[in-house]
Amino acid sequence: MTKGSKVREGMVVGNRMDKTVVVELERTVSHPFYSKTLRKKKKVKAHDGKNECGIGDIVRLEETRPLSREKHWMVIEIVKRKE
Repeated sequence: MTKGSKVREGMVVGNRMDKTVVVELERTVSHPFYSKTLRKKKKVKAHDGKNECGIGDIVRLEETRPLSREKHWMVIEIVKRKE
């Protein structure tokens, strides 16, 4: 990991592409007026050089230089495999 780079954890929701996985990142935010906790989700494409990730795996991502038009994240490790 490089100093100051963003690191996120998310779940793999797609792995049909070669060396690329689609990961859903989830974060919680508080509503500014009602103070209710909301879950916001975002899908990002990440580089998986060895094609190891499967759908349902929890992975750790690191932000990197643009690798393609939509790919700006790289899989560092697989935290938990789907059973």
